[in-house]
Amino acid sequence: MPKLVGFSRFAALLEEQISDKISRRILSGDQGMIVWWSIGAAVHVEPHSHANEQIVWMLKGKMEFRLGNEQRVCGQGDVVVIPGGTEHEAWFREDTEVIDFFAPPRDDFLLGGKPAYMSEGKSRWPGGVDFFQDQATLRARRRVNSVEIKANI
Repeated sequence: MPKLVGFSRFAALLEEQISDKISRRILSGDQGMIVWWSIGAAVHVEPHSHANEQIVWMLKGKMEFRLGNEQRVCGQGDVVVIPGGTEHEAWFREDTEVIDFFAPPRDDFLLGGKPAYMSEGKSRWPGGVDFFQDQATLRARRRVNSVEIKANI
């Protein structure tokens, strides 16, 4: 992926199809990089860290995100700032679009290809729940757990 100087259009950026569920467009200058991701449901970005500072901007969809020891669900309009060297990970439960900003640019992204820490459908959600488990089952499990907790108080 070449670095850009001057003007262009988003539509002119090469869309790299990394897998059936992951594609990206990369725009890089000398000091910073923007990556637009289209990520399908059931993708897991495994725990990793990098020296680059990263800013995440959620455009569409939802992801469960862990930053260090803090975890939350992020949706449209949410942003996350990840200091360089901080471990993070994400679970995508639905089709999602995200923009990442990196400073400095990620040299490994400029080379192309699927990052080793991205997996599809083989991982588990936090708490050991299978990716494809029915949402009604999850809600029922939460209700039962909440009743059990109240009963033990």
